[in-house]
Amino acid sequence: MKTKVKSLKNSRVEITVTFEKEEWTKAQESALNKAAAKVKIDGFRQGKAPLKMVKARLGSGYILQEACDNLLNKNYYSILVDNHIEPVAQPEANITKLTEEKAEVKLTCVVSPEVQLGEWKGLDVKKKAVKVSKKEVEEKLNDYQKQFSELVVKENGTVEKGDTAVIDYEGFKDGVAFDGGKADNYPLEIGSGNFIPGFEDALIGMKSEEEKDINLTFPKDYTSKDLAGKDVVFKVKVHEIKVRELPAIDDELAKDVSIEGVETLADLEKHIKEDIKERKNAEAESEFTEAINKALIKSTPIDVPDEMVESEKDLMVRDMEQQLSQQGITMDLYTQIMGKSLDDIKAELTDTALERVKVNLILSAIVKAEDIKVSDEELDTQLGEIAKYYGRELEEVKRLFESQGQLSVIANDVAIKKAYDVVKENLK
Repeated sequence: MKTKVKSLKNSRVEITVTFEKEEWTKAQESALNKAAAKVKIDGFRQGKAPLKMVKARLGSGYILQEACDNLLNKNYYSILVDNHIEPVAQPEANITKLTEEKAEVKLTCVVSPEVQLGEWKGLDVKKKAVKVSKKEVEEKLNDYQKQFSELVVKENGTVEKGDTAVIDYEGFKDGVAFDGGKADNYPLEIGSGNFIPGFEDALIGMKSEEEKDINLTFPKDYTSKDLAGKDVVFKVKVHEIKVRELPAIDDELAKDVSIEGVETLADLEKHIKEDIKERKNAEAESEFTEAINKALIKSTPIDVPDEMVESEKDLMVRDMEQQLSQQGITMDLYTQIMGKSLDDIKAELTDTALERVKVNLILSAIVKAEDIKVSDEELDTQLGEIAKYYGRELEEVKRLFESQGQLSVIANDVAIKKAYDVVKENLK
């Protein structure tokens, strides 16, 4: 077997593979013998027909094709390894010569594009400072206050904004009641926006046991086409008016919230502040990472093959499927809920996938440029995190990855993370 490599455009290489003489003859003999064992010819037991008759029955083209396929499958990995080629997608095989004397195949491989690193050191990216205001803490306390509030009947007075009116209502279009437009003893918080515009405002000022006809027009973009933009009348009766009584914001409220370690209002305020700070830190870190990614991409432009983007999108979909399965949701159900096809979802992932591929390529180039190494201890730490996640022992996980030849993949992930740390350490 001989191979010759030629670089093509768009991150592609062409490997011309030639099988000649002894190797090619043996491959044809092997293909013929294998076929003969399966072919049934009248007058002979299966596998006992003369090879010439088998070849005549199947045709020389079939034998040559089988022999070529077998040789390619047998030598596939050595062809790539010997020529230092790492395809990022399934290579395309094209047979250019196929005779009894010689076979020639051209393999077109999509490979990672060459990365010419730009100025990745000294990127002008800063992480947003995180602060928690007193107002934010107060807003959360108000949420807890509302959560533990009680609705009590307002004995006198009228419906006001913020009250809850317990009502009967029925809607009519052209004097005929329409489907879904009726309810009894419905508790409606005035100002919630749960009903079409104008309905809740029309209840303001009504008294208990008062009845009223409300003339309204449904929004033109209403979900029901039969009602969209139509004039209707709602017949409404107010049974009760309830007002929300808020508890005091004090130690008792803090205890009612039932958070471990929180016994006093001061404890609750501290917990709220830390919780908000943690959330803001996560958001700031996400924005920081996104800003670094965009700066890296801007400093080092790369033409990424579509195949790499498609592969990344497939990986993202598999991750999504795994996350959904943990919630008891299948991808089919998710697409139905979202009203989108799998192709729609993949299309929406294109920009993110492209960015992830570019950043990974740049970081891989930084690993080489900075000669970043991964120690055994660092590799064990990463494997330990994987073992902990799946509830397994470190050595067991290590043996599993080693048996499948995946230790280098984990080591590469660690190296990429270290490269990212180097980028952060060298920010402007």
